[in-house]
Amino acid sequence: MYANRLPAATEFFLYLLEQYARHRGVSAASALAEWDASGATARIRQNYDLYHVEALSNAFADIDAMLASA
Repeated sequence: MYANRLPAATEFFLYLLEQYARHRGVSAASALAEWDASGATARIRQNYDLYHVEALSNAFADIDAMLASA
């Protein structure tokens, strides 16, 4: 195993961010800036247990709802 491996939740967060950005047609930096500006980043990170076991489309819909309600 890798000695400097990131925690699973962090690896998944980065994966989710990259996939969400691709889905929205924006850069990961832009998507993260939008998440940060809306205050959604912490909630997204807290939902690791849910998001990593469901379809990404469900996570995307949840994130979009968070952003819309911000």
